[in-house]
Amino acid sequence: MTKLLLSIHVLAAILVVGPITVAASLFPRYARQASPVAALLHRICRGYAVAGVAVPVFGIATAIQLGVLTDAWLLTSLVLTAIAAAVLILAILPGQGRMLDGARTAGGAEGAEGAEGAEGAEGADDTGSRATAARLAMLTGVFNVLWAVVVVLMIVRPGSTTGA
Repeated sequence: MTKLLLSIHVLAAILVVGPITVAASLFPRYARQASPVAALLHRICRGYAVAGVAVPVFGIATAIQLGVLTDAWLLTSLVLTAIAAAVLILAILPGQGRMLDGARTAGGAEGAEGAEGAEGAEGADDTGSRATAARLAMLTGVFNVLWAVVVVLMIVRPGSTTGA
């Protein structure tokens, strides 16, 4: 049973967290270009975030089976996972949504104002868009680093007697 739980946990981590990290990392560039790809990347992040619940669920089930639920490396991993989830849910996804809304608004304003009015608005929006894209890129980097640390903790497992 432990091998099955561990296999599902690792597969879920690879197949769920991987696409989120890639899509979230690509999003700021495509959102600034007002590309339809940005909406797809946001949907990928949202959808996979929901599926991502499987990673800690199967991880905790595996830890219970292995009797390591109270080990410091695992507790640290759980805390880092919770922080990564909070960054994704509370900062990255809403930031992506705001950028998409801004792109839609700018696109709608351009049609209503004509070319001259849109140029002035675009200059002001471009600064905000750059700042939002930079903030999203930074938050995505934090999210990715948190997951990298969790992966290292899962492999190295400080204090492990397995010789890893």
